[in-house]
Amino acid sequence: MPSPFTYIFAFLLWSISSVAVPNIKVQGADYVNNVTTDRFQIIGVAYQPGGSAGFIAGSGIDPLSNGTLCLRDAALMQRLGINTIRVYNLDPSLNHAYFFLDLCASIFNAVGIYMLLDVNSPLPNESLNPGDLTSSYNSAYLNRIFAVVEAFKNFPNTLGFFSGNEVMQQPGTETNVPPYVRAVTRDLKNYIAKHSPRNIPVGYSAADVREILADSFTYLSCVIDGSTSDMSRIDFFGLNSYSWCGGDATFQSAGYDILVEMFGNTTIPVFFSEYGCNEVRPRSFNEVQALYGPDMTGVMSGGIIYEYVQEESNNYGLVDLYDNGTAAIRIDYDTLQKQYNKLDIKQLQSGNSSATNLKSPRCSSGLITQASFSKSFKIPSPPSGAQIIIDNGIKNPATGKLVPVEEMTVKAAVYGSNGGLIKDLAIKPLPDNQSNTPNGQDTSGAPSASSPSGTSTGGKPKSTGGAGHLEIDLLLASLTLIILSLREALL
Repeated sequence: MPSPFTYIFAFLLWSISSVAVPNIKVQGADYVNNVTTDRFQIIGVAYQPGGSAGFIAGSGIDPLSNGTLCLRDAALMQRLGINTIRVYNLDPSLNHAYFFLDLCASIFNAVGIYMLLDVNSPLPNESLNPGDLTSSYNSAYLNRIFAVVEAFKNFPNTLGFFSGNEVMQQPGTETNVPPYVRAVTRDLKNYIAKHSPRNIPVGYSAADVREILADSFTYLSCVIDGSTSDMSRIDFFGLNSYSWCGGDATFQSAGYDILVEMFGNTTIPVFFSEYGCNEVRPRSFNEVQALYGPDMTGVMSGGIIYEYVQEESNNYGLVDLYDNGTAAIRIDYDTLQKQYNKLDIKQLQSGNSSATNLKSPRCSSGLITQASFSKSFKIPSPPSGAQIIIDNGIKNPATGKLVPVEEMTVKAAVYGSNGGLIKDLAIKPLPDNQSNTPNGQDTSGAPSASSPSGTSTGGKPKSTGGAGHLEIDLLLASLTLIILSLREALL
């Protein structure tokens, strides 16, 4: 007869099982669900507590390092209808292989939210320097961005990596930078091909500099020598665009018609990697209906609203975060939620066979229109020592993986834009093969309660307010690791 421990252990194994979202693949100009074959449209938000100023190397903190805070934010994003987050600054030295650091990615996975991750950071020697390309493109830099790949390659909800963000922004950068962007893209894709269990797309996020936008897209998305195996070609193209400003803007006045024409023959997914002009406040987000409407969905694959967290230096945030772990929804969150709730999700998921069968054009100088833009498709070779790293992998990689998500309920107080306490806030894990979608919720529609207290951090919660949460996370992590070890020993 089985011992009581057997039943207890069986229950624990059942309770900690992880459900994985399906991989999303690039197929021609579309993102496609690898299981259902439905088209995937990005309904995203930028997630960077503290902004670039909040990223401090060696602090032990990055946006995906605290499961308690990620649980709170994932619950709010799930209600909002988000299916993708963009995370800019990650610290691969944190060792995301530890259980409590893998919780964030696993929580977002559980609620059907994918991750688009920037491999670079604003710190010195952790991105290409347009003013010193040959020196900044080195093996130490590549080792750093490969470490980001190692940290997130095993998560099924890793949608892709950005090899660069607005590297071609200042006048003159379009002359020498493009070949180096392709070089970094090639190195990332070669590393992924050798060390990742699946293909993960690599793309570029461009500034909306209209004079060079078309050439940037064409240069990075064509195939050199016509080879379909060209690893320096980007798999997707993101555009940071803030041209639709205010409720009176239109498809034409915002220049969206020009963008649709510019990308009309795209052979890779194109989307807004940032959007949401705030020159007129509060924002109306009328552009959501245009972006996900019939005039644009034949070309564009959605977009990422800037941004989730309210920073002190701007007014783009959807949510205020407080130093004691509490949060408060802003009016912009409510307005965006109402816009998302109007979308026809079934129509957005319908496939387009012609879009998925497109092939990229062969690279040639004749494709480039601006005289100042690079017409050279001679891509720099990997720097000294880099090929060894690509072939053998980085040393002591901190490789992450899905971990069980046991806590569903948000413990911290979260308030609606009306000042009312949001009751019963929790994540709701989705079944296999599903991603999150807008669901008609009104998050702020809660009974009035006392307003939050504390000082808004504009980003990363202060350690004085979040230490208790982290200690609980660590305790739960230790207990679960013991259970998992027992499981592996018995199985």
